[in-house]
Amino acid sequence: MITVIGSINMDIVVETAIFPKQGETVLGTSFHTVPGGKGSNQAVAAARLGSDIHMVGAVGNDAFGKEMVSVLAAENIEHSFVKQGEKATGIANITLFENDNRIVVVPGANSELNEQDIDAAKSLIEQSDLVIMQLEIPQDTVEYALGVCKEVGTKVLLNPAPAESFKVEWMDRIEYFTPNETECVEIFKDDVDQALEKFPNRLIVTLGSKGARYFDGDKHVFVESYKTTAVDTTGAGDTFNGAFAYAITNNYSIEEAVQFANIAASLSVEKFGAQGGMPQLDAVLNRLK
Repeated sequence: MITVIGSINMDIVVETAIFPKQGETVLGTSFHTVPGGKGSNQAVAAARLGSDIHMVGAVGNDAFGKEMVSVLAAENIEHSFVKQGEKATGIANITLFENDNRIVVVPGANSELNEQDIDAAKSLIEQSDLVIMQLEIPQDTVEYALGVCKEVGTKVLLNPAPAESFKVEWMDRIEYFTPNETECVEIFKDDVDQALEKFPNRLIVTLGSKGARYFDGDKHVFVESYKTTAVDTTGAGDTFNGAFAYAITNNYSIEEAVQFANIAASLSVEKFGAQGGMPQLDAVLNRLK
């Protein structure tokens, strides 16, 4: 069983053939509302692969909140610890331009997830094989949840996005840490090689279309991605994290888990939307052959 403690957003997506300069107005080519939020995304990614997922988070008392709870239910994600906050459901404003994205997040109800909510879910956390967290909920709540996980002996996978909310002293409470290259340098104030060597088999640095890497205690291990044509890169990192969590809780080695996660991420970018392309288990296993 995996518990995801994190954000639940509605993604408001605009596609454009011309990226606007400051003060400029351009015509977009399409508009969509798509379920998202890094917490919800990672929960969906792992659930689609077959993990037993429980979600701890917050939504607003609005149409987006009701829709997001329906999405969790449809994905077989247990959501009794998703509370209804006072603020509106969080949103992410995503502009897609030339198959890449720029994102502005408004946390909304996510900012109301607090220590009391973590205490309420303590027995769930204790029963979990792994807790997944990100940094789109309050920093104090993340820190408190890390303490609860350490107290009850539950391993944590933390994906540090946005990286500026991360505290390096948390590393002694984290089993698996998954920044990208930029986040890794920003957090550790060191080059990637040196950072990896400080945290063997715990720090997994994602490299986008190039794959991912880690240090196994003796050597640096590079796990190449599966080459594909991207339609929408939104959610690829979340798919990687959800898939890595699935694999590591199903007794894959770290290298096997990273390879599995790379394949899942490659499938996710072939379709539109953060959750739209997240694959089922059969699709990942077929591409692994």
